[in-house]
Amino acid sequence: MKNPNENLDKTHFGFTEVPVNEKADRVANVFHSVAQKYDVMNDLMSLGIHRLWKKFAIDLLGVHCGQVVLDIAGGTGDLSATIAKKIGDTGRVILSDINSSMLSVGRDRMIDKGIFNNIAYAQANAEILPFADNTFDRIIIGFGLRNVTDKDAALRSMFRVLKPGGRALILEFSKPVMPGLKPIYDAYSFKILPLLGKKILNDADSYQYLAESIRMHPDQKTLQNMMQNAGFEKCDYHNLSGGIVAVHRGFKF
Repeated sequence: MKNPNENLDKTHFGFTEVPVNEKADRVANVFHSVAQKYDVMNDLMSLGIHRLWKKFAIDLLGVHCGQVVLDIAGGTGDLSATIAKKIGDTGRVILSDINSSMLSVGRDRMIDKGIFNNIAYAQANAEILPFADNTFDRIIIGFGLRNVTDKDAALRSMFRVLKPGGRALILEFSKPVMPGLKPIYDAYSFKILPLLGKKILNDADSYQYLAESIRMHPDQKTLQNMMQNAGFEKCDYHNLSGGIVAVHRGFKF
């Protein structure tokens, strides 16, 4: 007879079921592989539209001069760079990522852009953020939550370090809602993306994982409910590009 508890320590790495304690290392290997050309691939994969998605998210984040902002899974730092300009010299943005290769690329990008005075870096796991309670005015995680092993733990951790009166934003791939879009999007994801990965990085597997991880990510309403369960209030979401991407927002009062 099958033991009903035998799958309790399993999770998904894309479509593959793996032990919970292996997922973080597998995800790390993906991003070690793609770090150097991550931005180039983002432009190619989205035809540059990811820049508009990120602009919308930062506008919705409502960053003001002098605020302290946490950019989780900030990777190569494009969100942090924009935030740094908005918060001015009296503010501070923490560019955090669990992956050392991505964080290193992000630091180099910031130096190249001349951003020094109001930015700091932290190699951090979103599930157990190494910051005190009520530290940040704003928190954003862009295209990173789907890679987290325990998403509920990450949301609770985000809520804990957010100040009362603050808001958190999740920018992430989601589920297409526009009629007729899903089959086109699926064909692109599972045929074109791995091909681009192979041609540019000689790494089709990482982009196969990307496509699969998007399909395993919670849909818009489920993620909204998860945010509410973590303590966030007035949670809402905005679909972009027909639901291919969604921006979720929650507040702490």
